[in-house]
Amino acid sequence: MNMMALRSGDDIIVIDAGLMFPEQELLGVDIVIPDITYLKQNRRMVRAIVLTHAHEDHIGAIPYILGELNVPIYGTQFTLALVRKKLEEHSLLESAKLNEVAPGDVSTIGPFQIEYLHVTHSTIDCVALAVRTPVGVIIHTGDFKIDPTPVDKKPFDLHAFARYGQEGVLALFSDSTNVERPGFTPSERAVVVRLEELFRAAPEKVVVSCFSSSIHRIQQVVDVARMVGRKIGFVGRSMVDNVEIAHRLNKLHIPDGSVVRPQDIRSFDPKKLVVMASGTQAEPMSALSRIAVDNHRLMGIAANDTVILSARIIPGNEKAIFRMIDHLFRRQVLVYYESGRSAPIHVSGHASQEEMKILLQLVRPKYFIPIHGEYRQLFRHSALAEQVGAVSGQIFLLETGHPIEFTADGEAHKREAVPAGRVMVDSGSLEEVEDVVIRDRRHLSEDGVVVTIIAIDKHTGRVEVPPEIVTRGFLSGDDGQEILVKAREVILKTVEQSSAEEKMDWSVIKEKIRVDLKRYLNKQTSKRPLILPVILEV
Repeated sequence: MNMMALRSGDDIIVIDAGLMFPEQELLGVDIVIPDITYLKQNRRMVRAIVLTHAHEDHIGAIPYILGELNVPIYGTQFTLALVRKKLEEHSLLESAKLNEVAPGDVSTIGPFQIEYLHVTHSTIDCVALAVRTPVGVIIHTGDFKIDPTPVDKKPFDLHAFARYGQEGVLALFSDSTNVERPGFTPSERAVVVRLEELFRAAPEKVVVSCFSSSIHRIQQVVDVARMVGRKIGFVGRSMVDNVEIAHRLNKLHIPDGSVVRPQDIRSFDPKKLVVMASGTQAEPMSALSRIAVDNHRLMGIAANDTVILSARIIPGNEKAIFRMIDHLFRRQVLVYYESGRSAPIHVSGHASQEEMKILLQLVRPKYFIPIHGEYRQLFRHSALAEQVGAVSGQIFLLETGHPIEFTADGEAHKREAVPAGRVMVDSGSLEEVEDVVIRDRRHLSEDGVVVTIIAIDKHTGRVEVPPEIVTRGFLSGDDGQEILVKAREVILKTVEQSSAEEKMDWSVIKEKIRVDLKRYLNKQTSKRPLILPVILEV
């Protein structure tokens, strides 16, 4: 969930506004977005949000943030097309101020002059930002790799980085995602050889799954399918939407007559068909997850079909992805999901060590700040910059929320942390999920819940019938039944030993039952279930 703020005097620009998908322990949370408390505290200063590219971890939080900060958004054509789609879904499009830019353009926002530099990545229309500030030039790379043979023939703009390097760069903020990989990241074109090989060998239909924003990869699948005499179909909402957007913008070239309509896929000759499906990370309701269990309304899967997972496994998704792959193997499907070095089915969109070194040598900044990655990756990128020797000043290792201040005399200092972190969102209601709610959900998942129902005569204070106890996720088996029998006795004893005044006050008697029952159950089971006493007046 990338987001960075640049402030000069009373002007702030925000670079990217991404989301991330929750880890397993965030029970019931749909998405996680950045905490924008600092921006809200300084809302009168925020001038714009500037986007580097169209991936979810860079644009996904925009619909949630625009409600709080309706400022102009700057981005390239494809990036804004995807943002427009999101804002439309959230009924925010009419009030949004979208400004389209292209590589080579310069925007002036307050005291900042921003030049957009073309970079290559795993999606299209990606830019780095060269920001001219009152104290010097700052370069933010966005996500990048240096692809020598890009699919769209638009190369990484090395000359622009070199130009700024010669002029003098105050600070470089650079992508650290692949710092643990030596050498160079292969070009996007490297997947063509293996794809063609698998398409030609496929006895029946071919299903390819990649990230729906990987327009270059989609283009190559379209081209290879045509080369081997197969038609192409698209399934999955995000895949269909992004293909339509890219095609409309002339960013994706699909020859007339080569597309099979979704409703015709099931009846089409499988030997002449390639289907592109979203769902590489086995998201529960995604197209590929449903295809894997043969439960997709538009297409089936059968023995000898070929499935190619042309995407990396994002850490944390391994279990779900391998479970999906198992379902495919059960149906005697030919599944390909691992890349060989010589002929890969997937290549990364991020720079490896040698490309990072090239960029450092071109820019030769005074200060270097690694961004985009886990702490270990930021640390290794710092060490790499140290090794290259292209940084004339200091290398700063910053964590989320830690500002760095550049002064007019060219000095840089770490400052006190500002409020930052994550906000958990239930996308159904668009409401923030508090930490205490997550804690309660975790508590329920570990220890369960116990509901006690007690019928008390409001005149006499007597318990009319034996208390009823309902449990979920707490006890099972004969031992459990024995504990519940004793638990009823504990409740009866608590009520009997209470004064007449206590029995007339439901809140007091509920709390007494809860405390005594909690003590007893914890002693018997070493668990702390959520206890909910319910009093029925009779």
